[in-house]
Amino acid sequence: MGLKSNGEESQSLDEGELSVAEIKGMRKSRLLILYASQTGNALDAAERVGRDAERRGCPTTLIISMDKFDAHCLPYEETVVFIVSTTGQGDIPDSMKVFWRFLLQAKLGNQWLLGVKCAVFGLGDSGYQKYNFAAKKLDKRLTDLGAKQIIERGLGDDQHRSGYEGAFDPWLASLWSALHQINPTILPRGAGFIDPAMAILDRPKFQIIYHEHDKIESLYSYNSDFDCAERQIMSARSMSPGKLFHNENRPPCFLQMIKNKQLTNVGSEKDVRHFEFEAVSSTIKYQAGDVLEILPGQDPVAVDAFIHRCNLDPEMLITVQPIDNENGGLESAINSQSGPVKLKTFVELTMDVASASPRRYFFEVMSFFATAGHEKERLQYFASTEGRDDLYRYNQKERRTVLEVLDDFPSVQMPFEWLVQLVPPLKTRAFSISSSPLAHADQVHLTVSVVSWKTPYKRLRSGLCSAWLTGIDPKEGVNIPVWFNRSSLPPPPPSLPLILIGPGTGCAPFRAFISERAAQSTSETTAPILFFFGCRNEENDFLYKDLWLSHTKSGGILSEEDGGGFFVAFSRDQPKKIYVQHKMKEESKRIWNLLMGGAAVYVAGSSTKMPADIFSCMVEIIKKEGGVPEESAIRQLRLLDKAGRYNVEAWS
Repeated sequence: MGLKSNGEESQSLDEGELSVAEIKGMRKSRLLILYASQTGNALDAAERVGRDAERRGCPTTLIISMDKFDAHCLPYEETVVFIVSTTGQGDIPDSMKVFWRFLLQAKLGNQWLLGVKCAVFGLGDSGYQKYNFAAKKLDKRLTDLGAKQIIERGLGDDQHRSGYEGAFDPWLASLWSALHQINPTILPRGAGFIDPAMAILDRPKFQIIYHEHDKIESLYSYNSDFDCAERQIMSARSMSPGKLFHNENRPPCFLQMIKNKQLTNVGSEKDVRHFEFEAVSSTIKYQAGDVLEILPGQDPVAVDAFIHRCNLDPEMLITVQPIDNENGGLESAINSQSGPVKLKTFVELTMDVASASPRRYFFEVMSFFATAGHEKERLQYFASTEGRDDLYRYNQKERRTVLEVLDDFPSVQMPFEWLVQLVPPLKTRAFSISSSPLAHADQVHLTVSVVSWKTPYKRLRSGLCSAWLTGIDPKEGVNIPVWFNRSSLPPPPPSLPLILIGPGTGCAPFRAFISERAAQSTSETTAPILFFFGCRNEENDFLYKDLWLSHTKSGGILSEEDGGGFFVAFSRDQPKKIYVQHKMKEESKRIWNLLMGGAAVYVAGSSTKMPADIFSCMVEIIKKEGGVPEESAIRQLRLLDKAGRYNVEAWS
């Protein structure tokens, strides 16, 4: 569906020409949708609101990312819907940061948004301690500034069996009902009205420009194969509709794997790998605790099958541009970073055709191109609210890929423009670096759990990146494109005492910290480290056992005689499960003394329950050793968080 506009947004907001009331009157029939997305989910939800509003006869809908909207203009709006994702440990998305800082200004006052009607929907994961924090904070701040709630904020949860849509569908239904009552000009035909004329498919958002080989190839020359690969990656990913905001303007560094070692025993429930890499295209620069983002390779057989299924020419040179780009064509493609690439290269580098599941809108668009009646009917049902749960069982639960879905509906031939827009983007995968630049010069190490599971229909699935890395033979010399990024775990100075809690592969950044401090200790005085590690079995998955134990010896970084310590919990080696928090409570006195000595707490590992369990454990320790009530213990821990002395990095 396209988004309609009557041109109002181009008009000036100069208060010298128009009064606030006049401008608000102009905006009365407009629904403004502001979104803040980190990986694209909030954008999808915002577009869903826009499509629904348009179908219900809303005269004007406008969808804008928060970083593209001037926050000064917010008081001039009549009706605003906010769609906000929460990232990391309760963080706001990058695209919301400037907007949020503006809203926090004390000078705005509690009547700044008087007369503005707002609704907030958040996308989060209840497995994280600060669930939907960004949406909750935004909703409260808007109310504090005088905005009126249209309906109570909605909170989408990735843990729900239907994902965020489990809460989004009923929230949207309530939104339309409340909006019609509060401001009938937004939905003049009523909340239940659906425009029959809107049952047609509008044009896609992107256009594909096809180029002749002989006019393009002579324009580009490369100094090396790395220059060519770098140019292709940057060109393809900068053109992708699903680009993920942060790496697209930075050239990748290329690494080659030099070690692929299984850390767990063969036959163990988990396959955890230790990978070592060295740079082949540029110097490696990172800090202990940093994150390595990898662009995984896709199965070439699956890529070829997708291209064949969609009747595409893999050798065709293409440029992808927004459809409203009036200056498109060969000249602009050559003059921009987004130079033409082969269609197959674009698919390989930007479109996740054989790993990620398509979203609901993919099925809706497919229904318009289905020529078989039974396929069209089934696709329309899947795209409806009534079919949401059945779609979940067919699609998300089975983790059906785009290629599998297309094969299940053979009468559908979607134009490449729609495929580019709707196929899930090929995302980089982030891993905590488990090496130290001081201890492992010119190398990068990763500790990776190979993800695999069986679907309800017993089909084996595996994580795209972890399985791809596992399949690489270091002798093959595969060039792996990567980016180095900061994590939420700041590198600690040598003088800072540390309390590290990292069960499972959560030990990865702490292998870096401990290796770094061991190297530092050869030339300067360093502070002690308490490290709490957990795994299932001592025999099967005691990751880096020899390394940790070597540092517990006299004079080692983890030696108890020097104030440090290494404590490990084997959860499955006895009838009653023992986790890291049990070991922490046993060592509560040590933890308390180190905290009183200015120590910082670092937590890393699975996001599901672990961060919340560790937080609760720390509260119990402060209560017990500090002799304070629970409220005071929680407050002290929050203060440590604000001071940068309680750091968490968790992943799902």
